[in-house]
Amino acid sequence: MHTIYEDLYKNEEYYWSYIPSYTCLKVLEFMPSVKKLKLLDIGCGEGRDSVFFARNGYDVTAFDLAISGVEKTQRLAEKLGVKVNVFQADLNEYRLTEKFDILFSNGVLHYVKPEVRKEMFDNYKAFTEDNGIHMLSVFVDKPFIAPPPEYEETAQRWISGELLGYYHDWKFEFEVEEIFDCNSSGVAHQHAMTRMLARKMKGIVNRE
Repeated sequence: MHTIYEDLYKNEEYYWSYIPSYTCLKVLEFMPSVKKLKLLDIGCGEGRDSVFFARNGYDVTAFDLAISGVEKTQRLAEKLGVKVNVFQADLNEYRLTEKFDILFSNGVLHYVKPEVRKEMFDNYKAFTEDNGIHMLSVFVDKPFIAPPPEYEETAQRWISGELLGYYHDWKFEFEVEEIFDCNSSGVAHQHAMTRMLARKMKGIVNRE
């Protein structure tokens, strides 16, 4: 499947810049890499967040649908002298078969089709170590915010609170819905986004 970013990432310039998302700092705050923690970056784009985590001592695996993004991530990691295990995959189809301490995703979950969301999150949760965390961000629809200028046929609708519902059985360490300005396409616009950091607590409560 071809995305608009396949061509955008072929440019020498970094479409999303080198600056990592501020949600990376939330990971460092709630699960610092005092040991070699395994982290998966879901939809890594050009690698700015993946490389940031690798530079901060995490054992980083990452994937993206755009081959050009995968290649750019690898080049950035090599340039900065860190290792990122990066590969191409479609998040609608790729499922985990090994456990991670941390799952991270920033601004790609709007590509997940509604019919696979529960199964996908069930897989992600099952392959997370006890006390592990998920730091996830997803764009949500608001009637007072215009659609973004980068029209994508593969983008799917999410509503406020939907992401949190998949984690009702985890502990929320951080969650916010925010509206922010964006100029990624060269055209000023806004986004609404749900951001959430949830932790998998050890143990089962018997409610009988």
